[in-house]
Amino acid sequence: MNPNDLVAEATSDFAAAATPAQLEDAKAVYLGKAGKVTAMMKGMATLSADEKRVFGAAVNQAKAGIESALTARRDALAEAQLQAQLRAESLDVSLPGRSHAVGGLHPVSRVIERVEAIFGSMGFDVAEGPEIETDWMSFTALNNPENHPARSMQDTFYVDVKDAQGRWLNLRPHTSPMQVRYARAHAARYAREIAAGLTMPEIRVIAPGRTYRVDSDATHSPMFHQCEGLWIGENVSFKDLKVIFTDFIAAFFETSDFDVRFRPSFFPFTEPSAEIDIRFHQGALAGRWLEVAGSGQVHPNVVRNYGLDPERHIGFAFGIGADRFAMLRYGIDDLRLMFEGDLRFLTQFQ
Repeated sequence: MNPNDLVAEATSDFAAAATPAQLEDAKAVYLGKAGKVTAMMKGMATLSADEKRVFGAAVNQAKAGIESALTARRDALAEAQLQAQLRAESLDVSLPGRSHAVGGLHPVSRVIERVEAIFGSMGFDVAEGPEIETDWMSFTALNNPENHPARSMQDTFYVDVKDAQGRWLNLRPHTSPMQVRYARAHAARYAREIAAGLTMPEIRVIAPGRTYRVDSDATHSPMFHQCEGLWIGENVSFKDLKVIFTDFIAAFFETSDFDVRFRPSFFPFTEPSAEIDIRFHQGALAGRWLEVAGSGQVHPNVVRNYGLDPERHIGFAFGIGADRFAMLRYGIDDLRLMFEGDLRFLTQFQ
C-alpha cells in the first residue's frame, strides 16, 4: 500500500472512533507492534538500498501524519467530553448571585450597648466580672448572711465546687457582686485620697451581664441579663438617683412624656429601698405603671464591705433587667422568643 494512502485510511478510521477506547483500538491497527506501519517497515527488507532510502522516508512521513491525525482526534474527543460535562453541569450565570447573610446584634445586645452609652455620657464606668461567684460575693457581702430568709428570693443555681472556705460556688443571681468587686479593686486609691485629707473620688459604675435564677415563663428566663448601677460619694442622695434614672429613661425611650414613681420595697443590700415604676402617656404602653428597676440607698454594711466608712460615704444602687427593657423598647410580649435562636424573629432587629 502506498504510505500516503495509509494516512488517509488511518485518518478516516480515527474519525469513525466515537470513544477514546475505540480510538486506541484504531491506533493499534496502524501504529501497534503488528500494525500496518510496522508491516511496511518489515517489507523494506526486499528493496535495494536506494529504494529503501526513498520508501523509508515515505513511511516515516506517513507515520508522522498518522500520529498527527491520532492526536487531533484525541483532542476532539476530549473537547467533546468536556462540552458534554459542561452541558450536564451547566450554570445559569444570568441568575443573581447568592449573597451570604450578614449577622446582626441580638436585641438584648443592642439594649446593653444603648444602656452603656447613656450611662457613659453621665460619667459611669462599665465593669464586668465572673458569672461563677463565691457565696460571700453573691450574698454575704451584700448584707445577706448565711441562712437569711432573703436568700430564698434568689432561687440560686449552685455549682458542684467549693471555694477556699468550703462554701459552694454559684451562678450569680444578680450583677450586684460587681459593686463590691469594683469598689474593693479601687480601695487602695480611695484610701490614699482619704488619708491625704482629700475628697474620695466618687464611684460611678454600671455592671451589665448574664445572671441566673431558677425561673422560666413568658416573662422570666433561667438565664437573663441585668445591669447594676452604683453611685457612691460623700454627698450623694436619693434626689440624685431620681434625676439620673429619669434622664436615663428619657434617653433610652427617646421621650419625656412619662411619669416616674418610687414604691417602698425591701432589698437586703439597700435601706431604704424602692421599686421604680414608669408610666407612658402615649403609645402601646400608655396608661399603666410598669415596674422597671429596683433601687435604694446602699446599706451601711455593704459600704463597709466596699472598704469604706458608711459614716462618710453614701450613695445609691439600682438594678434593671436588660431583657425587660428590650421587650418594652421593641414591643416583645414573650421573653422566650429572644433565646430560642429563631432567625425569623432575630432578623427583624438587624
